Amino acid sequence: MSTNKKQLRLGAFLPGSGHHVASWRHPNAQPDGGLNFQHYQRIAQTAERGKFDMIFLADGVAVRDRGQDAQALSRTGKVVQFEPLTLLSALSVVTENIGLTATVSTTYNEPFHLARKFASLDHLSGGRAGWNLVTSATEAEALNFNREKHMEHTLRYERAREFVEVVTKLWDSWEDDAFLRDQESGIYFDSDKLHIPNHKGEHFSVRGPLNVARPVQGYPVIIQAGSSEDGKNLAAQTAEVIFTAQQTLEEAQAFYADVKSRLAKYGRSPDHLKIMPGIFPVIGKTEQEAKDKFDRIQELIHPEVGLSLLGGMLGGFDLSGYPLDGPLPELPETNGGRSRQKLLTDLAHRENLTIRQLYLWIAGARGHRQILGTPEQIADQLEDWFVNGGADGYNIMPPWLPGGLDEFVELVIPELQRRGLFRTEYEGRTLRENLGLPRPVNQFTKVPIAPEPIAVGSSA
Repeated sequence: MSTNKKQLRLGAFLPGSGHHVASWRHPNAQPDGGLNFQHYQRIAQTAERGKFDMIFLADGVAVRDRGQDAQALSRTGKVVQFEPLTLLSALSVVTENIGLTATVSTTYNEPFHLARKFASLDHLSGGRAGWNLVTSATEAEALNFNREKHMEHTLRYERAREFVEVVTKLWDSWEDDAFLRDQESGIYFDSDKLHIPNHKGEHFSVRGPLNVARPVQGYPVIIQAGSSEDGKNLAAQTAEVIFTAQQTLEEAQAFYADVKSRLAKYGRSPDHLKIMPGIFPVIGKTEQEAKDKFDRIQELIHPEVGLSLLGGMLGGFDLSGYPLDGPLPELPETNGGRSRQKLLTDLAHRENLTIRQLYLWIAGARGHRQILGTPEQIADQLEDWFVNGGADGYNIMPPWLPGGLDEFVELVIPELQRRGLFRTEYEGRTLRENLGLPRPVNQFTKVPIAPEPIAVGSSA
């Protein structure tokens, strides 16, 4: 049993039918999971029973057709889903402790809208909201927002930095105790505790204040997922959790040390940023049973679906003109997700993979780490990275839902608890409390200046 006293953190990454590209075809999956509230209620409550820190919903503001025609697109099982903040608001009523986190883009939203929605979710849930800050990665999203072309990579990150600045100013519009609601005097709020941001910057002009009180947590927990240089710098400045993808302990240790070392520049402690790589676990009573389970779901992938997935993850490139059993062609740098493009091209060249082999490799974990084995073997792998400076926790990516999450909660969680690596009860009621993160101080609160001491023997 491990003697490490630190507790690892766990997120449950829950796309409707599961993470595998063919998950909706799995006989034990919920094929309409993306638009089935009863299904989401069940899996959210399962994650809470397992004492996960949070559930996480990814999102994009387009159907990611990647240039496919309707017939080819019809084989894709993940084209429709709930708007995530609407779904999380509903789930806040049927859960009590688990964090409720979702992706919302800074590229195709406005700061006031986002600040208002997340503040509302934080109040509805009693302090359990978290925002995964992304800059969007696809041309398809641009075409839905009055643009002919996706915003350039560096510009998206410049906009994102200012976007976060505006959002936090809006969350700080009101001090925590601003609202008196004194019926006798008729004073609803203390006017000295209202702070109008009046932000005027390069990308945004926002007067404020926000028409929602300061969030229960001060700010919802801020999550970031980019691993490019721009992404790592933004995370060091703003993020409290990073979702990332590495394949080896050495890669994970290098990323962990790199990002944590950047925090001091912004006056931040390394403990105030939790690094949580994605993990795609396939669980069996034996290692062979786990491999057989994986092989069965791999057989459900149609080549058009696999090719489309790969092209999208490489930055939106059309690979249909290349032989499936030939090598990956040389590709120009994408204006989309650069860290994932580099991970996949490096892998293809290092392992000499064909296009077909590469799309089979990413079909489940999308470039995240894939672990097949018994509950004990999976716990061994999670413990290894955790105790050796590769992770503060993990974002668990069930292959299909609900079964993949059920198995993790019933089989792996008890093993982690037996080793003393994971909680048996929640530490607090808010997401920040459970993650061990500090509550932000209101940036507009004036700190009283203490009077200078009067020297002995002098007169005032």
